[in-house]
Amino acid sequence: MERLINELLRESVLKNPLVLSAFKAIDRADFVPKEKTREAYQNYPLPIGHGQTISQPYTVAFMMELLDPKPEQKILEVGSGSGWQTAMLAYIVEEKGKVYAMEIIPELSEFGKANVAKYPDLAKRVTFSAHSAENGLPKHAPFDRIIAAASLREIPDAWKMQLKIGGKMVFPLRESIYVLTKESSEKFKKEVFHGFVFVPFVKK
Repeated sequence: MERLINELLRESVLKNPLVLSAFKAIDRADFVPKEKTREAYQNYPLPIGHGQTISQPYTVAFMMELLDPKPEQKILEVGSGSGWQTAMLAYIVEEKGKVYAMEIIPELSEFGKANVAKYPDLAKRVTFSAHSAENGLPKHAPFDRIIAAASLREIPDAWKMQLKIGGKMVFPLRESIYVLTKESSEKFKKEVFHGFVFVPFVKK
């Protein structure tokens, strides 16, 4: 894991001390299928079944840097998959924070939950949900941060409504990564970063 982290540092993608600390604390090898353990520290995506992947570490680091998660925040994660990013977010939000991890494929939701359970203190900070994220999680809104791991065709209005004013949303749209910062109930600041590939967002 140290070699992978050093590679990400050389590429200047890991800068935020909290994100860097999470990468050091949470071992990617704990979140890949057993037959892929030897490849866990390679900087590329790996299949986790059901047509899904654990994302390339570079991409995960890039998106988490953009998200800028902080202690005590409430975060909605869409497409939690293997649970690797889930665990890192739980590490960053600390004991008073909360991560709501949504994964539409039940088997993957259970896979991610079992992986996060390898870190018992972090598992207490995570609530897993195995259904469509199209409508967000209104009963737990508003969220300080929202992050999606699968490529969208459009941003669900529910996500915009469930984001706190001052909050950030990071998500893939086609082959780009977007950052929306909510400045008021109707106004969002948009940033776009091109050149990424993601698995598609599954609605049902």
